Amino acid sequence: MATTDEDVASIEHPLLEPDFLERRLYQLKLAGTAANHHTLVCLPTGLGKTTVSLLVTARRLEEVGGKSLMLAPTKPLVQQHADFYREALQISDTDEQRSSSSENEEIVVFTGDVSPDDRAELWTEATIVMATPQVIENDLVGSRISLSDVTHLTFDECHRATGDYAYNYIAERYHADARDPLVTGMSASPGGDEEAILEVCENLGIEEVEVMTEEDADVDEFTHETEVEWERIDLPDDVIEIRDALNEVITDRLEKLKELGVAKSTQPDQSQKDLNRMRAELQQLINNDQSEGFEGMSVHAEVMKLRQAVTLVETQSVEALRRYFERQRNQARSSGASKASQRMVSDPRVREAMRKAENFDELHPKYRKARMLLAETLGLEGGERVIVFTESRDTAEALTDFLSESFDAKRFVGQGDREGSDGMTQKQQQEVLDEFRAGEFEVLVSTSVAEEGLDVPEVDLVLFYEPVPTAIRSIQRKGRTGRQSEGRVVVLMAEDTRDEAYFWISRRREKEMESELRDLKGMADELEGELDDSQQSLSDFDGDSEAKVERGGTDGGAVGDSSTGSEGVADEPGLQEFADTEADTDEDDEVETHEPHAEGETIEIVADQREMDANIARDLSRREEIDVRLETLDVGDYVLSDRVVVERKSVADFVDSLVGGDRSVFEQVGAMARHYSRPIVVVEGDGLYEQRDIHPNAVRGALSSLAVDFGASVLRTESEADTTELLAVIAGREQATADREVSVHGEKGTKTLSEQQEYVVASIAEIGPVTARSLLEEFGTVEEVMIATEDELQAADGVGQVTAERIREVIGSDYTG
Repeated sequence: MATTDEDVASIEHPLLEPDFLERRLYQLKLAGTAANHHTLVCLPTGLGKTTVSLLVTARRLEEVGGKSLMLAPTKPLVQQHADFYREALQISDTDEQRSSSSENEEIVVFTGDVSPDDRAELWTEATIVMATPQVIENDLVGSRISLSDVTHLTFDECHRATGDYAYNYIAERYHADARDPLVTGMSASPGGDEEAILEVCENLGIEEVEVMTEEDADVDEFTHETEVEWERIDLPDDVIEIRDALNEVITDRLEKLKELGVAKSTQPDQSQKDLNRMRAELQQLINNDQSEGFEGMSVHAEVMKLRQAVTLVETQSVEALRRYFERQRNQARSSGASKASQRMVSDPRVREAMRKAENFDELHPKYRKARMLLAETLGLEGGERVIVFTESRDTAEALTDFLSESFDAKRFVGQGDREGSDGMTQKQQQEVLDEFRAGEFEVLVSTSVAEEGLDVPEVDLVLFYEPVPTAIRSIQRKGRTGRQSEGRVVVLMAEDTRDEAYFWISRRREKEMESELRDLKGMADELEGELDDSQQSLSDFDGDSEAKVERGGTDGGAVGDSSTGSEGVADEPGLQEFADTEADTDEDDEVETHEPHAEGETIEIVADQREMDANIARDLSRREEIDVRLETLDVGDYVLSDRVVVERKSVADFVDSLVGGDRSVFEQVGAMARHYSRPIVVVEGDGLYEQRDIHPNAVRGALSSLAVDFGASVLRTESEADTTELLAVIAGREQATADREVSVHGEKGTKTLSEQQEYVVASIAEIGPVTARSLLEEFGTVEEVMIATEDELQAADGVGQVTAERIREVIGSDYTG
């Protein structure tokens, strides 16, 4: 990949631009391992993790071919990687091709801004794809792309590969689908302990771990000392009085929770762990339909709001607190405001704290210290750039305004709009970073959006407005300085506040992570052994599961709850017809099983792409026999054939849709019934009759109406996994018939005359089939319904004044086009 001559200062490779990459021995060592094994590369921020991935990509494309995929968690980071690769690589076959392709179309960017159809077309032509993981996950689930030809997959900031993050699904599919897979995971800080690091490696299918720290000789020459200073800040008496008043209210509310038996202490500085425990206990009371649970949950919500106010006044600024109070006041005045918000802003002690915050006209000591540090760095010491990090967007905006009075400062925040605060578009973010790199302004005030991997330029000072309790984020922030020359990191810490607690947590976690990174050196064999053991355990579990399927299921049998016992039932041919035909049977078995789908044929399921919050589409797409398409469906969540559409509701969503919301379940099912002859409602989860304060008979009535009035089948499932199995079975049975193809528009059979009449009337002002039948029974013909007056319409059962007015408005208003 590189020349062996030690005198050569740059890396030479057929696919790399000449004299572009500085030759660094540690990068070559890391790339050497990563080119031959699924590897986790741990390297301090700013020392070229992306270069390591680039070197591996170049080698794989030259030696193996195929295409390369690189994933990064944010749009700006994806764009940054694409720009770097376009500069560094020359992957066209000839000089003529390279000169005619100024945009280097072989390297493409996939984010949510690129349409799914365009992504599918670009994928087939691209050599290198840079993408956010959610986009690739959606395209895999929707069968728009295939990873079979991907010969190198890089997971940037791979410490995110935990829980349900998209990296995990993509890695699973990659190892299963790619003909010649190679994974590189990159992070400056992969986890706080061995267990966390092992989880990341297992989720990504990583076999080797390569770690370089600043202590390594090969790395040391490219790093400089980064001094970390902790500046202790004394809060003024007025600020302490505001904090103490709020803490007094918190103590009072915790006393109420203690009376309910969920709080063990009334100290206002409760740990988050204790507060989470209280919430879980209150939720259990709610699940048991105990009124104390609802009362306590409202008090708990108020405690959380008050604690946020205390955190702001202690660790941020009085200005940030003022903005927070203003939002709480507005929420309390709005329709449907929570009792917690109303109770908090009406408490006399909180109102007094609000008054003091509004009258506070001194400069917060953190603001004063920040201005002084910037003046030292940019003025006395002749520095050029400073980054100020803060956890709060309110503080970022207020601090930018304040610092702009003395320095050229700009804010850098995320894309999402929040109440009282506009986000930045990707274009705006890129423009700000480009200007900062070019030295067009000197102070960048940023929230966490600039922490992960963004190529923010070398700076003379990184100022933490508050300590960061998470080791990963703290390490990434400090990585912004000390790369080219000696840098400085200063952390502002308010005395006797949560800042101090975060300080000690941050120190402890960073020391733990440094220790873990050192221990990771030479850990590959141990890690590989642990991964093998884990995979064997998983294989054993899957084997047991398959055995259970072959035996016809577990305790309850394959169909229904079957609480009356299953002995003898499994022998009945009627039930055996519905058994899983993948189970092995003896050749002379007398029972003829029903084949739901011909072997080798693909079952197609169309899923609404808004259902990706659930795991169902992902789980279905993992099955070889199922082809999932993602669409934005007009009706339903899943289309299983030209006549079957499914609306999936959790028990909580189902009950919520009965009592409110933008669109009730009856409207949704009514729309489904107009397009599909077999609408199905799946109600998922337990506790259907225990949700909210609704009588069980009201829920039963709704279920009855869906079945009787709308002709929908209502099916219950226990979990997402249960729903997944049900959808697969229904789709397989439906598509076993040759003329049962999937249609996102439906294909209802020819209606009877009565059905057509009901359909016409039901569509008026979307009154639905029940009211339509009532009107037709009252007036006899569609024509009579159309010419009836408002008063006459109200003679029909179920038609009140409002409905009558809506009908007449639709029928009698002029058409405006």
